[in-house]
Order: sequence, then C-alpha cells, then structure tokens
Amino acid sequence: MKYPIGIQSFDRIIEDGYVYVDKTALIYELVSKGTIYFLSRPRRFGKSLLISTLENYFLGRKELFRGLAIDALEKEWAEYPVFHIDFNGGNYDKDGVLENRILGSLETWENQWGKDPINKELGARIAHVLKQAHEKSGRRAVVLVDEYDKPLLDVIDTDYTGLLNGKETKLEDIHRGILKGLYSVFKLADKHLQFVLLTGVTKFSQVSVFSGFNQPNDISYDSRFDALCGISKEELLSVFKDQIKELGEVNGMTEEETIAKLKRKYDGYHFSDGMTDVFNPFSLLNCFQKRKFMDYWFATGTPTYLMRLMANNHENINELAGKEYPAAEFVDYKATKQKPLPMIYQSGYFTIKGYNRRRDTYLLDFPNEEVRSGMVAVLSSDYFGDTSSPSTWLNDVSDSLEAGDLEKFKLQLTGFLSNISYHFQRKQDARECERHFQYTFYLILQLLGKYNTYVEKETSQGRIDCVLECPDYVYIFEFKLNSTAEVALKQIDEKGYALPYAADKRKVYKVGISFSSETGSVNDFDYKSRE
Repeated sequence: MKYPIGIQSFDRIIEDGYVYVDKTALIYELVSKGTIYFLSRPRRFGKSLLISTLENYFLGRKELFRGLAIDALEKEWAEYPVFHIDFNGGNYDKDGVLENRILGSLETWENQWGKDPINKELGARIAHVLKQAHEKSGRRAVVLVDEYDKPLLDVIDTDYTGLLNGKETKLEDIHRGILKGLYSVFKLADKHLQFVLLTGVTKFSQVSVFSGFNQPNDISYDSRFDALCGISKEELLSVFKDQIKELGEVNGMTEEETIAKLKRKYDGYHFSDGMTDVFNPFSLLNCFQKRKFMDYWFATGTPTYLMRLMANNHENINELAGKEYPAAEFVDYKATKQKPLPMIYQSGYFTIKGYNRRRDTYLLDFPNEEVRSGMVAVLSSDYFGDTSSPSTWLNDVSDSLEAGDLEKFKLQLTGFLSNISYHFQRKQDARECERHFQYTFYLILQLLGKYNTYVEKETSQGRIDCVLECPDYVYIFEFKLNSTAEVALKQIDEKGYALPYAADKRKVYKVGISFSSETGSVNDFDYKSRE
C-alpha cells in the first residue's frame, strides 16, 4: 500500500495509486445541500486534501472519481469556474506579504476571465472576476480558501507592525482588515457563487474577519461531518485491515492489542456531541508506513502562535484539562492571554471527551497519548528550564512508584524540586505558591506517561488533589502549603478519598505532602496504607 504522506493533491493520489479513504459521499451531501461553508480542523488533518477533492469535483473530472461513492451519486458532472486561494506555505510576519499573495492569485484569474477596466480596489477587482467567470462560463463560480486564518495566526499576539495609510499599525490589525475586505466580496458577489468553503484551524467570528460576509454554515461541530477529515474507526478497520495485522506482527502484538494501541495513541478526537471517534490521519499513515508507534503529529512542531498565547496566560494546563465547559467558552475564537482555551481546543490539543446533555456542557481533555505526552513535554521543558526531567530520573521514579517505595520517591522528589530555578520556587502570593507546586507535581507525574493520573479528581466529598494509579499500587496525594503532612493525611481520611478504591485489589497509599514557600521544596512528607 502506498501512503500519501505529505501529498495533498487528490488527483495525484488517485493517478499515482496512493491509498484514499473515500470521503466522497460526505462531499456530495455537502455540495448538494448548501452553498457557503466553514470548517475548522487541526493542522495536518486533511483539510487541504478536502479542498483539492472539491476542486477536482467542480472541474468535472469524473474519471478521477470512478469507483468512489460519489460516482453513483453524481449524474451531471458539470464544470464550474473554480477560484482556489491557498494560504499554506507563506510566512505572513512581514508587511505586504499577504496583499501580494492575494494579488498574485487575482492577476492569474484576471488573465483568464478579464480585468475590471475601471476599479483598482482589491475587493472590486475580485468581485468583477467572479461576475465575469459566471457570465462567460454560464455557471456560477466556486471559491475554495485553504487555511484562511494562517495570515492572522502568524502575527497574533506579536509586536509586528506595518504601514497603513502611512501610519505604523499592528500587522495583526492590517491582516484582519485585508481579510475582512476579501471575504466581504463574497456577499457582494453572492448571485455569482455556486459554492464556497473556507477551512482553517481557528474560527475568528468574534474578531470581525467575517463581518460583512454572509455568515457561512459552520460544519466544524456538525455531527454529520465529524469524519469529513480524519479517519473513523470503521474506515480504519475496513481500509487498513491488512496493515493493522502487519503492524502487530512487527511489534509482537495481537490484532486486538494493535487496534487498542492505535486507539490510545492516535484516536480520541471528537468534533461534536455525536462523539464519533476520529483518528489523526497524519500519525496513522506514518505509523503504518514506518511500522512504529511514535508521536508523528506532535513531532512536526507545536504552533508558535499557541506557544505565544500560552506563555503569558495565568492558567496552568492541569487547571484546564478534564473540565466541563459550555460551548461558548471554546467553540468561537476569543482567546486571550488569560484564557487560551479556545485556541488549545481548535488547534487539536484538547478535544471533546464527553457531552452532558442535561447541562449542555462539554468535557475537554487531551485526545490521546500522543498529544498528552507531547504537550506535557513541551510545557515541562519551558517550565523547568535546563533542569527538565532527564529520562534517567523519570525511570528511577517509575521504578520507585511501581515498587511501592515511597521513601525513595520522597528523596527523588525533594532532590528534583531543589534543582528548579529560584524564579519558580518563590511566589509571594500563597495561592500562587500552592498552584505552582500542584502544577509542578502534575507535570512530573504526567511525564512518567505510563499511569492513569487524575488531578483534582471529584468525589462526593470534595476534590482529591491527585490520584496516581500504577499496576500494583494506587497513590492518593493531598498537598498542603507551609503546613504538615499530618494535616494532609487527615483530610484524606475525613473526606473519604480512598473509598472509591475499597474493592480495588491494588495496595492503596494515602500520601500527604507539605511544601515550603521559603525553601521551594518538600518540608514534610508522610504516608500510610489503606486500613
């Protein structure tokens, strides 16, 4: 089987014999029931391939679709004038780059369909081209915009500037104005448009990019189109059945074990309350090609815009993950330095893990092991600096916890904390001190990567600071600041935090840890097993 890794051209995939997971039934439903759409999906999730497939469909290239689902659905195969704008590949952190990119596409279209002899303004010229295409071809135009938001993501939350009417202006504002003008054209040219699709990572509906534009039908959270990009479990099992078997044989695993590991590593994305499981296509194809379970998607790079946003926020990742939110808090882009949740979700680092119909709230968390381990590693490197947990230290801690050796774990934890920079050790505010140590401990446990870790786990009596489940041991941690381990252990008992593990065959340890804001390390550590 040939894997189209890095190939986003539908015609090349078909003509050169690469594997193609058939999405054309969904595409037919899309084009036959609506006109203007917006789709948000994480990077490397197949958005560009979707755009290319639509382009070839609207160009009437029936021969490419033989044997696919749409072959039996489409009867006309008409050819439309297609206008494809691709913002991929460009770097928009310099003034003029965005406008030149749009002008380059526009001049190509004008050479084909004719130039407006009167108007020089960008929007008017585009509107004229769309009108000309409709009148000359006898069919309305199709507009496909790939990664529409990249010119904004490249400059968001930066100090880049450019000239606007001779005045130095933030490049973010300049780009927003240019894109607003571009998309406003679609409203003016509405009667000349057959179909419009904009794809991107984020939805900037609340920062006026779509102002003046006929509001597109946002299918990002429409359960009918959950698997329009990505690979569903049903598609995995049918299209890649032989590859799953081969992958398992190479790694000494049964077919069931292989499927389970693929699911843990690369599945877990949900894009609506329909909760359809969607696998990351980039990681899945790389895994089959290389026959190794690695973090392929995360290794391609964490978006700089997300890291910029998170660098200055006042919420730690453990305070955001595993919580319920109303859709308004994460669906539309409204991220700030204090509230990066929408960007984290839309970029694919969080996904919907549950839906509470009664409350109309969504549980957000890491989609899978690949994203969790990658994100924690990046955040830990930044947080701990040069003292970032070496693999040998993590292996030693794993050995201690798996063996139930809390005395050794105490020494390892104390030694590690003593090496963290003074900047992170001393917080003037008591609440910030406590949050700092909780976050530190959370990152350490998550870096171990092997165990179920629950931070602020809810019980009927309150929230447990942290629970760590190992194969033979369960550790219930309670943290205190400038107090004693005895106080922490007393709270575990009084709140009944160990009760959910009453029937658990593993040995349960209650662990009280007190941190000192003066020394920046552990000042008291005690534990006892479940009675």
